[in-house]
Amino acid sequence: MMTFIKFSTLRVKLLSSKPEAGADLWGGIRVTDAAIALAPVLTALVCIGIGRYGVSVPETVRALLSPLSGEELDPLTMSVIWGIRLPRIILALLVGGGLSVAGASFQALFSNPLATPDTLGVATGASFGAAVALLFHADMLAVQVSAMVCGFSALLITTSISRQGGNNSIVMVVLAGIVVSAIFQAFLSLVQYLANPEDTLPTITYWLLGSMAKANFKSLLRGAPFILSGVALLFSLRWRLNVLSLQEDEAKSLGINVKNTRLAVMAASTMVTAAGISLCGQVGWIGLLVPHMSRMIYGGDNRRVIPASICLGGALLVLIDTLARGATAAEIPVSVLTAIIGAPFFILLLRKTGGARL
Repeated sequence: MMTFIKFSTLRVKLLSSKPEAGADLWGGIRVTDAAIALAPVLTALVCIGIGRYGVSVPETVRALLSPLSGEELDPLTMSVIWGIRLPRIILALLVGGGLSVAGASFQALFSNPLATPDTLGVATGASFGAAVALLFHADMLAVQVSAMVCGFSALLITTSISRQGGNNSIVMVVLAGIVVSAIFQAFLSLVQYLANPEDTLPTITYWLLGSMAKANFKSLLRGAPFILSGVALLFSLRWRLNVLSLQEDEAKSLGINVKNTRLAVMAASTMVTAAGISLCGQVGWIGLLVPHMSRMIYGGDNRRVIPASICLGGALLVLIDTLARGATAAEIPVSVLTAIIGAPFFILLLRKTGGARL
């Protein structure tokens, strides 16, 4: 009887669709919450004006609002803001927030602090699909479709392998993901080997390094709906991710359909990862680093970690992309900077927390 009461109380806390009385979406209005919520917007407003052609924040705001106000501004400023930098900023916000929430969801789902969007082989599968399309000189739409198809194929193969022998444990899923990732990495290396070294190979290699340089509103319209819908689904499941951290029998006793919830989380994370890779190539470390930053602030409560990861991930990738295009005359690949910045920062997190939050 006491066990039932405890489970019922936990279910009310974790599964209620409404926050506690007096709390907002973030579980209470605090300075930290407000700062994290505003970080993507403020970062975007500042970074959109940074570059070889500098634009002040007031000018940036006027340029962004000019379609509504009807104010005529310098054509060069409008071209730089609307034609070049705004699509990059939006793409960085989408990909950074999407990879971060996918990483946070995988870590909660697998109870593994090192889980990333690569865990199920999805990132490598999507990269292979995009590389195949680039090998045949396909257009950007074909690259996006191929990346998403191969990303979902990797997920299906992983789940099929993990179910062999009737064993569908989380450990089997992770091990199957490692195997599938290795297979697709081998296929990806084969594609690079077969590519023409004069034109196709440099294109594939540069794309795999990650870049927001080719961002435009047309490509965003094709890829953004998949990222936004996946992020929205993971955000709606943040309450149930807390329950999935319990033993499977305990989660089932709370009325959670564990199998369907896990599949929904994996499918949404796969869609976000594949769509992001199809738009800008591989971007490492964001899905691993940002969730740990969020947990340092909010602990293990996914009701707060998930939205914080979305905001911090988007802001961080905007900063990194701004550094990539503004630090040198030649643009630096994004994945190079995420590794250079992310790895030492992750070591600092380990030293500061002693691994307690990881």
